[in-house]
Amino acid sequence: MTQRKIIHLDCDCFYAAVEMRDDPILRNVPLAVGGEGGRGVVTTCNYRAREYGIRSAMPGAEARRRCPDLVTVPVDMPRYRAVSQQVMAILRELTDQVEPLSLDEAFLDVSEVESHRGSATLMAEYLRRRVKDEVGITISAGVAPNKFLAKIASDWQKPDGLFIIRPEQVFDFVQNLPVEKLHGVGQVTAAKLHGLGLTTCGDMRQVKPEFLVERFGRQGVRLWEMAHGEDNRQVMVTRIAKSVSVERTFSQDLPDKSACEQVLGALVDDLGKRLVRKGGRKPIHKLFVKIRYSDFSTHTLERVRDGIAEPASDDFAPLLSELMVDASRPVRLLGLGVRFRNDEAPVTQLRLFD
Repeated sequence: MTQRKIIHLDCDCFYAAVEMRDDPILRNVPLAVGGEGGRGVVTTCNYRAREYGIRSAMPGAEARRRCPDLVTVPVDMPRYRAVSQQVMAILRELTDQVEPLSLDEAFLDVSEVESHRGSATLMAEYLRRRVKDEVGITISAGVAPNKFLAKIASDWQKPDGLFIIRPEQVFDFVQNLPVEKLHGVGQVTAAKLHGLGLTTCGDMRQVKPEFLVERFGRQGVRLWEMAHGEDNRQVMVTRIAKSVSVERTFSQDLPDKSACEQVLGALVDDLGKRLVRKGGRKPIHKLFVKIRYSDFSTHTLERVRDGIAEPASDDFAPLLSELMVDASRPVRLLGLGVRFRNDEAPVTQLRLFD
């Protein structure tokens, strides 16, 4: 049985990070997004503002009382959504097993991803680096055998942190974990647990599951499982796969087009395996090739190739030749993939006038 590898990625103070990225003046001041006017509340704030005890959902007036120098900016949701789409697109280049929880965080199941030597730690480092380089914000990551632990891990070394909980570390890590850290445990449930003398997962391990079920119903089973580091929830992918791709970042740049052609076959084989798992029998509409050169500039070329059931190296070679205008330019990353035809899209006739 394949060992599950789950990554939880969480953008650091997301809205504030976007504001600081776009306006360097805001990077060195306590900043709150929202909270303007007499009755506004803080949506989020940067870490400098948090040093004053400012938190999300705090009234703006209270935030300014705690920090008279606080700078506030209005919420700009269209801009934050656009940045979120950039981040999620990077995640989906690694795997289509992505479950967004909000604009700024997501779970990834990378159990079957073979790139980066199959290491979830290397994958998390790669994604954090790409988001920082290409989007201009930082993200924290947690790597663990399940969703519950991965989410806890991503918060362990914030901001801009990476924390790994390996399978053999789970039992000891969870032992001293406060019950407040458990998924779904709020103030009311935590107070009830404390009243029973249960303040850590180690305490809950000392009681039988029936004891917790009698007092918390079905939630008691979940509490007992989490106290033992167990969580069988799957990463829920609600998005219909529109494409499948593979890519490889090389430890040493490929020197020229000839070297790229030599690795093309291995990438096509990897793509074939992913198509079997993810693509099913969906009709292929386009093929595409992606190149990132040594200077980090990235270029993609796609062409309609209807009717191809199993793409081969010969199908991608013309795209590679067309994309690499300079055959001697070193290549850092090479990727390729397919886009599916959407036969289920409704056909509608556009109206000439409103």
